[in-house]
Amino acid sequence: MSEQQEHVASPAIRDHVDNYVGGQWTTPSGGDSQPVVDPATGDELATVEFSTAETVDEAVRTADEAFEDWRRTPVVDRVQYLFELKTELEARVDEIATALSHEHGKTLAEARGEVHRGIENVDVACGMPNMLREGSGNVEDIASGMDEYAVRQPLGVFAAITPFNFPAMIPLWFLPYAVATGNTFVLKPSEKVPLSSQLIFEAIDAVDFPDGVVNLVNGGVETVNTLLEHDDVAGVSFVGSSPVAKHVYETAARHGKRVQAQGGAKNYAVVTEHAALEESVPNVIDSVYGNAGQRCLANDVVVGVGDVTEELRERLIDAAEDLTVGAGIDEETDVGPLITADSRERVLELIDNALEEGAELVLDGREFEHPDEDLNGHFLGPTILDGVTTDMEIAQEEIFGPVLCLASADDLDEAIEMVNSTKYGNASSIYTEAGGEARQYKYEVDAGNIGINVGVCAPMGFFHFGGRKASFFGDLHAQGEDAVGFYTEKTVQIERWYS
Repeated sequence: MSEQQEHVASPAIRDHVDNYVGGQWTTPSGGDSQPVVDPATGDELATVEFSTAETVDEAVRTADEAFEDWRRTPVVDRVQYLFELKTELEARVDEIATALSHEHGKTLAEARGEVHRGIENVDVACGMPNMLREGSGNVEDIASGMDEYAVRQPLGVFAAITPFNFPAMIPLWFLPYAVATGNTFVLKPSEKVPLSSQLIFEAIDAVDFPDGVVNLVNGGVETVNTLLEHDDVAGVSFVGSSPVAKHVYETAARHGKRVQAQGGAKNYAVVTEHAALEESVPNVIDSVYGNAGQRCLANDVVVGVGDVTEELRERLIDAAEDLTVGAGIDEETDVGPLITADSRERVLELIDNALEEGAELVLDGREFEHPDEDLNGHFLGPTILDGVTTDMEIAQEEIFGPVLCLASADDLDEAIEMVNSTKYGNASSIYTEAGGEARQYKYEVDAGNIGINVGVCAPMGFFHFGGRKASFFGDLHAQGEDAVGFYTEKTVQIERWYS
């Protein structure tokens, strides 16, 4: 039996998926359910039962009841739980990564990297005593004998609704900051990939947070809408597609909640004549094909500027042809499967439409079949379309698959126009060794995250994760300094003492 066959024959990780409410594991009942499926093999890993509105209400009320005591816990004591959680998670990296690779399909290297990026946010949130202090705006003697203070205070119960593509990292964009600032928390992970959240909450359970401070509810649309409309939820964080992000933003805001809703993306990478192609091409390839293209930082349109276009095209084709497609659990795999059959069909439809609109297929991965008969999942081989123009659907809509679109521009000004032509504003990258080109790009491109010779411009945990236009709905983003502002409100206190 090959190493890959041995991995994919692993038994189910668990029989069912539980909620975690008030410090207790419980299995939802009375709602719908669906299987959790390994997208590389089609094997059923577990069953996730959906929480009913009543179950979600119980979780929120439990969190609300825990809020007052947790709020009164000194911040230096609150972060001690996070220090312990960091240690617990670090000890479980391989376990979480293995579950993540099975349920999502991403490679083990990507899964391990994702878990570490999540832990990075726990690490940053451990500094909350200092983060709360900075920018407080305290002023002595604003008038004779009077002092004025701006004190950050927690608001109550916060919820996060997280996507399938980074199920171990994205919950940790929110959870550590929410609880470190004195709030309580309810997580609703994607029903497609709930297993990594189960393992993260096992680490939380081992840390022994006070009951009700951190809670987990599994479910679908009913679960989401109950959280968005619940009177005791102070704010909601969301990551997913733009149409759903807009719904989350409008619904939660209409019910008086704070909202940060990260939507979809359409990211362009520009390669100029001053780029170091030897280093740039592997970086572009990782950006496009990493995570099988299922990430909001994938630069799926690559624009060659001027005379670099032809050489860039040939180098990208050669590099993409060398990628290995297979189960993510196999260490040799570069490109794993797409999450569902529907996702694969959607990507194929985008490719077909692009061909009808005049694009040229220079690398065709549509008919890929893995030679291992056990691997009959949702695979799509690396694909490259050339001659893509901004009026094509595939140049304007997020692909979320292993497809690279090649376009060309006469000069940098034209390339920047192309980058800014979409309704999205999540990320963009430029490859150049010319400082003037890099500065112009940073100044003129309308995106929240910009990479200079960096294809996956994912901010570190101590910076916020940017996003503009249809890529973000709200004011304050995830991570870093924005998280502190989102999870707290400044109360101005003006004092005068007579004795």
